[in-house]
Amino acid sequence: QVQLVESGGGSVQAGGSLRLSCAVSGYRRGCMAWFRQAPAKEREGVASIDTGGSVTYYADSAKGRFTISQDNAESTLYLQMNSLNHGDTAMYYCAANPFAIRCGSLNFADYTYWGQGTQVTVSS
Repeated sequence: QVQLVESGGGSVQAGGSLRLSCAVSGYRRGCMAWFRQAPAKEREGVASIDTGGSVTYYADSAKGRFTISQDNAESTLYLQMNSLNHGDTAMYYCAANPFAIRCGSLNFADYTYWGQGTQVTVSS
């Protein structure tokens, strides 16, 4: 059974940094990604990564500020977020897609497994 458990969210001032973690169990191959959803907004893809961790994809809003990575030995997915601003306030979710032929999608409909989310709040 696939389980994804996010952690690392919290409150931070604008310009600050946070690192989100997603503990992964029961899942070995496929694509993974981070999404976020602010109140009254659609779920938005932030970054995705292939199984080997060598190919990454970012939404324009995340480029240059966020870094997705994974530690296969620890079965953990990370999202390092720097230069945070109020627009980054949202619930952040990790997701897994074991069926993709090619990774890179930031479309939430392509992902099968989801964590429960971790809240990130950025104050100005």
